[in-house]
Amino acid sequence: MKYEQLASEILAGVGGRDNIKSLVHCATRLRFKLRDNQQADAEALKKNAGVIMVVESGGQFQVVIGNHVGDVYAAINQAAGLAEAESGAQDDGGKKDNLFSRFIDIVSGIFTPLLGVMAASGILKGALSLALACGWLQAESGTYRIWFAASDALFYFLPIMLGYTAGKKFGGNPFVTMTIGAALTHPLMIAAFDAAQQPGAATEYFLGMPVTFINYASSVIPIIFAAWLSCKLEPLFNRMLHSALRNFFSPLLCLAIVVPLTFLLIGPAATWLSHLLANGYQAIHAFNPIIAGALIGALWQVCVIFGLHWGLVPLMINNLSVLGRDTMVPLLLPAVMGQVGATLGVMLRTRDAKLRVMAGSAVTAGIFGITEPAVYGVTLPNKRPFIFGCIGGALGGAVIGYFHSAVYSFGLASVFSFAQIIPPTGFDATVLGAIAGTLLSFLFAAITSYLFGLAPQPAKVAEEAPAAAPSATPLNRKTLIASPIAGDVLPLDQIADPTFASGLLGKGAAIVPQQGRAVSPVNGTVASLFKTRHAIGIESDDGAQVLIHIGIDTVKLDGQHFIAHVAEGDRVQQGDLLIEFDLAAIRAAGFDTTTPIIISNTEDYIDVLATDPGPVQEQAPLLTLLR
Repeated sequence: MKYEQLASEILAGVGGRDNIKSLVHCATRLRFKLRDNQQADAEALKKNAGVIMVVESGGQFQVVIGNHVGDVYAAINQAAGLAEAESGAQDDGGKKDNLFSRFIDIVSGIFTPLLGVMAASGILKGALSLALACGWLQAESGTYRIWFAASDALFYFLPIMLGYTAGKKFGGNPFVTMTIGAALTHPLMIAAFDAAQQPGAATEYFLGMPVTFINYASSVIPIIFAAWLSCKLEPLFNRMLHSALRNFFSPLLCLAIVVPLTFLLIGPAATWLSHLLANGYQAIHAFNPIIAGALIGALWQVCVIFGLHWGLVPLMINNLSVLGRDTMVPLLLPAVMGQVGATLGVMLRTRDAKLRVMAGSAVTAGIFGITEPAVYGVTLPNKRPFIFGCIGGALGGAVIGYFHSAVYSFGLASVFSFAQIIPPTGFDATVLGAIAGTLLSFLFAAITSYLFGLAPQPAKVAEEAPAAAPSATPLNRKTLIASPIAGDVLPLDQIADPTFASGLLGKGAAIVPQQGRAVSPVNGTVASLFKTRHAIGIESDDGAQVLIHIGIDTVKLDGQHFIAHVAEGDRVQQGDLLIEFDLAAIRAAGFDTTTPIIISNTEDYIDVLATDPGPVQEQAPLLTLLR
């Protein structure tokens, strides 16, 4: 898929290349640090079909893209010529962000590049726990050991990984700070720590100063402080040294000073702080886990909206490092699945074809832990579903808090988290509690959003129709929908798209087109026209809502090979040309041209009957709606 056009539009929306200080991305968002936020046009970006939402929080200008954010990020980097080491240095006339904004920016900049592989490692760890609990693998087997090494390597050598990302974020040489992290986990240092635990072990000294050896494997805070110090010393050494010497003497001095200082002072102090944070969280959670669960379940998505959740990510990882488990991630499960349930309720209830398609894709993304499409595209704009999702999150969080559920590896809160909740001792009540709390959240949000989530639509004043029109006759209980395309009819459940095939979006039929044009199947109004021109919704004069979706996954063509001949709100007659499309070009691009024709408000009819499979001509009868 080509993202050059979207990249150029986003660049224009943020004020151009010269207004960008730094750019990183997470699972769904582009996170810009801009020199002047006033130069950005947030409203224009919000109207862009490729942008879900724009959020300004934590000193960042965040553009929510969705699951293909990595491709857009690469296209922007290429279009703007951003260097890999682009840093957030304060060179905007001395303007400084507030302390909290700087903290959020630093945390997100350090941890964002690792989130994907962290989630993957956590899922693999969870799958191995499940395999052991079910007896599919033995801990002594070579298969288990190799996969365990793959899942544990990131966390064991986390100081090395964080050394690299922290070095980039603080504007220093990331390979120097990565080497400092490697020194913390070097086998000699681990062996020295093990020896120091033995009774009567002799004290080790560095230049006459006693050294307290600590196991820094999987640690978080010590390397961040050490990297910060190294990045502060590096420019000082560069200024002092001749250009012929600084390339190797600056790294030499940084290593020679920062590594010993980390073992002598920074490491013990940061480790003390790590334990203080972990024990402090444990104390709050133990005071009343039910209330703690309800608060986190209710407020997590609010924090995500403003990007404030980044402040808690290091705490979760720190809990795993210090305590070997974390009770916060399970409390996020009902918060996530509450929004998924609310989105599903909207999808099943709405009559808006565009909203239903958006909700269907957002449900799938939400199950795997990505809630931005659901929140920004579905629940938050409709207000009530978002509130129901938060209430469901509070109820589910209270249940999970009561059972003291915990995860034993880090990962995004998603359907995979249930495997990560399995303790090393096997299944217990904490796993069942997590499942029960998540189901409660999902079902509560889905049911309430279905029943009460969408505000009642004002009754439409019926347009005066010709007396001879069959649809205007009250006695007529049957409505015929003509075929908008000439081709071969297929039953809907035989097409390759599971969302359409399942009937979740409504009943109908599919056509394999023989020519590249779609005409109006009814007399009515264009209710929605996707910017990519691959799909259009028509509302007939008697209330039938017809969705024509040309091809499978053709939204990825971003409008290429499609020409719209109508606009949203236009009045159309049966047979009027709606869209032309290049069949050969679409197929050459690797896309299936099978076109679903859906009645979005199927629930308003007793049944929707499709004509028999086989050839059908344009404007020939295709669907029969029974009232």
